[in-house]
Amino acid sequence: MIKRPSECEHSDEAFCRAMLPKVSRTFAACIGLLPPGLEFEVLIAYLLCRIADTAEDTETLSPETKRELLQHIAHQVSTAGTDASPLAATFAEPRNDDELLTRDADRVFRAYAALDATRREAIRPWVVEMCDGMADFALAHPGAAPGTVDALDDLSDLDRYCYYVAGTVGHLLTDLFALHHHRVTPRHVARMKKLATSFGLGLQLTNIIKDVADDRSRGWSFVPRRLCEALGTSPEHFLDSSDTPAAESVMATLIDKAQAHLDDARDYCLALPRSQYRIRIFCLTPLFFAVRTLALARRDPRLLDPNHKVKITRPEVKQTIRDTFLVAPNNALVRQYYRRLCALR
Repeated sequence: MIKRPSECEHSDEAFCRAMLPKVSRTFAACIGLLPPGLEFEVLIAYLLCRIADTAEDTETLSPETKRELLQHIAHQVSTAGTDASPLAATFAEPRNDDELLTRDADRVFRAYAALDATRREAIRPWVVEMCDGMADFALAHPGAAPGTVDALDDLSDLDRYCYYVAGTVGHLLTDLFALHHHRVTPRHVARMKKLATSFGLGLQLTNIIKDVADDRSRGWSFVPRRLCEALGTSPEHFLDSSDTPAAESVMATLIDKAQAHLDDARDYCLALPRSQYRIRIFCLTPLFFAVRTLALARRDPRLLDPNHKVKITRPEVKQTIRDTFLVAPNNALVRQYYRRLCALR
């Protein structure tokens, strides 16, 4: 039986809501903090970004195939199209939840197309720019030859990569926040837009730092080659015990860089009107997670150990969420709590 449009829309929304915790438990825990309406718009935007990331990050795909898929995603988002046939064919036998989401991307495309045109316009340019940037990087970094590491060249390449995969998300969220409530004034938006890129870069760099050993194990390094060489090591030997002092210097440079971006992310959150309590909580929660993670990474002697994972504990996650609810409305408390997390050992 052919479903009526309203039934299809409901089914697509249910699919999107069900897939979110499967592809990101952390984001699923945060998104429920947002006000109704805005919550679903951000959910759809996140899933579109996740689909693009899966196309770019799947190691078995050639750079040319990645580019074609990313161009297709960008076209569907630009036109509010619902054709996911190339994605369905490429991921016909999904190996994980990310690939399942990407195979059934038509359901996310339909949910996106059903959004109000102004909401789509807040999402469209940033997802398209993300896809274009990912396609460029896929072609520039086709994979490492045996015994080598495919690494970014310098810090500007790292900034550019982080912008495409995360800085764009900061701007996307800012544009959606600006549509949500009249108290998010042009003055607020102007301040937030100055900091939106840094917000995304801070969170992304923190993830890169904590996952540096995992990335190296698959022949990839977000740690730039020129930075390694300037400090006496290389991406190929970065994790060797003999290179520990040089590697520690490299990581200290990246940690300081991430910290500066997280400081900007704090100011981004403070630029939100205090009346937008739930949006503040949504932004502050991942920021506080990142600040705590970075503080652990800075002091962890096993940061570069492939058998060790830097992460905050589940009780700490719950406590951080509780604390965020308390401090979010007060700028002085936000700054004080941020400093405390930076100093924790």
